Amino acid sequence: MINNLEGLDRVDWSSMGHAYGPADEVPLWLEQMASPDPNVRERAFSRFYSSAHHQGDVYSCTAASLPFLLALADDPQVPDRAAVIRLMLSIGSAALDCDPDGVYYSPSGHASTPHADVVPRMRGRIEDFVRHAADPDPQVRQAAVPALGLFLDDAERAFALLRERLAAESGTLERLLVIETAATLAQRLPGALGPVTTWLAVLAADPALDADIRLAALVHQAACTPEAIDDSLVPTATGLLRQLTPEPEPEPEDEARPADCGQCTCTGIATEPAPDRGVPPQIAAVFDDLDRHGRVHAPTTELLTTFHRVLDARVPERTALLTAQLRSPDAATRYDAVTMTWDLIRSWRGNHTSLVLLLAACLLPDDPYTTAEAAETLGKLPPTLAEPAREALATLVQAHRTTHGANVWAARHPLLRRAHQQAVTALAGLGDERALPGLLTALDTGIDDWRAVQVAGHLPQAAGELLPRLTRRLADADFSWPWGSATALMAALNGLGDPAAVPALTTALTTAVEQEQWQTAGAALYALGSIGTGAASALETVRPLLDAEDTDLRFAAVKALWDIECNPAAAVPRLTALLDTSKDQDAADVLGRMGGSAAAALPRLRQLSETGHIGIRVHAAAAIHDIGGPAEAAAVLPVLLEAWEANDSTTGPVVDCLQRMGPAAAPALPRIHAELALARRSSGFFGNIKNDEALLRAARAVIEHLA
Repeated sequence: MINNLEGLDRVDWSSMGHAYGPADEVPLWLEQMASPDPNVRERAFSRFYSSAHHQGDVYSCTAASLPFLLALADDPQVPDRAAVIRLMLSIGSAALDCDPDGVYYSPSGHASTPHADVVPRMRGRIEDFVRHAADPDPQVRQAAVPALGLFLDDAERAFALLRERLAAESGTLERLLVIETAATLAQRLPGALGPVTTWLAVLAADPALDADIRLAALVHQAACTPEAIDDSLVPTATGLLRQLTPEPEPEPEDEARPADCGQCTCTGIATEPAPDRGVPPQIAAVFDDLDRHGRVHAPTTELLTTFHRVLDARVPERTALLTAQLRSPDAATRYDAVTMTWDLIRSWRGNHTSLVLLLAACLLPDDPYTTAEAAETLGKLPPTLAEPAREALATLVQAHRTTHGANVWAARHPLLRRAHQQAVTALAGLGDERALPGLLTALDTGIDDWRAVQVAGHLPQAAGELLPRLTRRLADADFSWPWGSATALMAALNGLGDPAAVPALTTALTTAVEQEQWQTAGAALYALGSIGTGAASALETVRPLLDAEDTDLRFAAVKALWDIECNPAAAVPRLTALLDTSKDQDAADVLGRMGGSAAAALPRLRQLSETGHIGIRVHAAAAIHDIGGPAEAAAVLPVLLEAWEANDSTTGPVVDCLQRMGPAAAPALPRIHAELALARRSSGFFGNIKNDEALLRAARAVIEHLA
């Protein structure tokens, strides 16, 4: 037993649990945190965070660990005291966020209140943290300083200690941390608010201080007093940001970086192709993205992220700030601004054309690292928003092909390869045929062909070249799991909607059914349905699935039947039966698209519009209008508006139906205007920009029609 962990074996750890089961291993992890072997320590901290402090949770074993963590932090022989202190503050911060009187539940389902013990214990040991905040080791100081803002309840003393720390520190990170902690103190203790904000204002205005300290003071003063934000805040901040990132001196021509060197703005990035890790490449790419998106490249990024959080709904001010970031001469600042730009556009409505053009300006052949991030962000935008970047994407793609050759999609250098692939896929998402050469290279070589498959369906005008390649791949695809390449290939064929794909899709449907892969079979049915009457030869394969036990498969078969042969007598009874299943809303939508030929379903739709759950009430009401026409408007409109008022998730289908109702939608105008006045994107779409943009177009169309 390690001396500073005396009593560890007297705790009944087996009676406690963490995220993944009994807490028997916690004492071992605590012991290993003091190991002289850095790999052992790293594993111990990682396992504690992932299990005993999973996603910030505080379990009984987490609270029971605090005395031993405090002992480790006090022992100068412990190799990584800073990591121990950071862990304690993470636990303490999580406990502060809990309702002190609330009851939470352990993984075993038992009522638990361990958080209630954590905060008093942290406050009771505040003198230890005060001492650590002045430790000779700067890492220990950095870890401990936030405790002064979180757990020291004497506002006057805490503020005095922080002023002393600012004067004593010479490192930029340490000084920025002191300013952030002072803001935390001011927001926690009313007695500190006035003195701290006055002090921050003095720091922000002091021309003798470094620009980063002044910028931090300015941002955190705004965080403490958001009601005092005025028009001068962002211009002042961007002025300080320019001081932090001055224009670099021009490089001598013989030292300038060649455009094809593949260097990036972030050190430590691999410059050789990644090894085969035995997982599908698209899965490996997801993990690479997670790793990349967790990086911070510029020292101001955390501060600017806080600034955006403070500005919140002030979209014009945030746009002005992002403009300065994206135009910064510092490549690291520009790179980190790309993610912040995505966060703004996906969360807030507005005219984002200027930001899209600035993202397009980041598409530079000599900076593939930032280029890839900007291109990926443009590819995530719906075409209506990404359109201003079309020519910049096409220019970059052509520049890559000119400089690096026709097979640049498969370039050996990973940064160049990713930059080119992201630009090609973003261009393909706009339906631009200039992306085709890259997609064909992918499909012909098999290198990262999964990326090409994801966007191939956006180029139906190129079906003649894409379809043979896609169908050959489909014939060789693995049907053994529902999220494999077969489903993606059929989604691409769905987008192309070409009758030449029918034989391949019919064979794929048969294979999927034989292997009982119902999701894959459903994808084949949807693809056949997208072809319409041109897929009539597949009907004999479709019909046996009309009575499938799997509800999703049965619906896909009935929809395909209607899409291919347009026979109401065959489709309406089956769709009506599906109104009593989990596919009720989808069935109602198809009945509505059938119009008057689905009149036989009206009685059941009327019942559902009155008594069903809120989702089916909206879809049933919309179908009633689409089947019965304007005569149904008086009965349908109250259902739509009542559901919209009760649940934001109904916004999309409600507005879509209102758009089809014409003049009868006039009573909904006040609600539509209220929706358009909202700055934040509709919460009903869970951050789906494409759906929110479609909602805005539909709402404006209703207003224009009625005007």
